[in-house]
Amino acid sequence: MDILTPLLNQTWFIALMAITLIGAVLSAVHHAEVIAHKTGEPYGTLVLAISVTIIEASLIIAMMFAGHEGAEFIARDAVFATVMIVMNGVIGLCIFMGGFKHHEMSFRNEGTNSALAVLTALATFILVMPMVTVSTPGPDFTKGQLAFAGVASFALYGAFIFFQTVSHRDYYLPKAEDQKTNSETHAEKPSNLKTGTSLVLLLVSLAAVVGLAEALNPAIEAGVKAAGAPKTVVGIAIAMLVLLPEGFA
Repeated sequence: MDILTPLLNQTWFIALMAITLIGAVLSAVHHAEVIAHKTGEPYGTLVLAISVTIIEASLIIAMMFAGHEGAEFIARDAVFATVMIVMNGVIGLCIFMGGFKHHEMSFRNEGTNSALAVLTALATFILVMPMVTVSTPGPDFTKGQLAFAGVASFALYGAFIFFQTVSHRDYYLPKAEDQKTNSETHAEKPSNLKTGTSLVLLLVSLAAVVGLAEALNPAIEAGVKAAGAPKTVVGIAIAMLVLLPEGFA
């Protein structure tokens, strides 16, 4: 890192690293999609979700470890921005573009309702409850409350994964009539060699994302400070970067 320190002050090098970071994110999602196509639904969705989560968590942790002022709020801001962008931006854009292209779309009410219910519960529990607790001053959990929130969130998401993959798996699969007309359902699955290669390249891409995010952290914070923008912009930038490939997909 000491060797790169002089280069990190050069605009062209920062831009090059930013482009490389975006490329690494896109590469990671692409290889995750290959693996997802091999495993099939709903397991493929989990592969994509885990990959995106690793990317976002890596970006957040890298910036939090920098220890700058306001770093402790980056995780909250990034999660809040992600929820807002997904619920209002990505879903809205998908509905609009899907309706424009296909005129009529179908989806499973059972799976959609359960997913939205879990998302609403988690978002309320993590983002809203700290505002109404009185054990500590300010919008904070105590250590005990924070531990309970972590365990409860993990248990809730674990239950959702169980429903999605075991007990109510059919709720998250396309309807029979949709499978007949969906070309992706009948597309040939990738070979074992291609899947294994994608797995290795996925790990490499995720490692690259972690390293580049840590290297770009000072430049991002300096840019936000120079623009006079609030610290929450860092969280929004993380959310938009992570959701960019998913939005295009």
